Amino acid sequence: MKIRVIAVGGTIDKVYFDAKSEFQVGEPQIKEVFENANVTFKYNLVALIAKDSLDMTDHDRQIIHDYISNCQENLILLTHGTDTMTETARYLSDIQNKTIVLTGAMQPARMRDSDAVFNIGTAVGALQCLPPGTYVAMNGQVFKSENVQKNVEAGKFEKINK
Repeated sequence: MKIRVIAVGGTIDKVYFDAKSEFQVGEPQIKEVFENANVTFKYNLVALIAKDSLDMTDHDRQIIHDYISNCQENLILLTHGTDTMTETARYLSDIQNKTIVLTGAMQPARMRDSDAVFNIGTAVGALQCLPPGTYVAMNGQVFKSENVQKNVEAGKFEKINK
């Protein structure tokens, strides 16, 4: 099994810059998460875009779409900001013969109380078990791209009935 990991930014990769008193998207944190977890599967990591998901455009989504469509691997883990994760998931849903799982975090992976490690673990497990399609793995659940939304007030992802 070989997974293509694509980091496009979001809270999961944010770091605090003390001099500026703000968070900014930094290097992908998933490599450190995998190293700490002592994973035994093979993966290739690429930092494709480094943006807060609120700044993500359809042009950015097309870059992601084209990259995934053309990469060799059929198992794709995409770390993404949570605010527009569902929009990107739907944008990618026409890609055939690949299992794509998007995940992220409500708190930066570098923070002690972050949900990042749990979400990444859920996403990796889902990636190994699901048929081709596009999914979102957040809050201990896996959703099809077409029936998930972020409930901002509750701070969680939930299924929507269509």
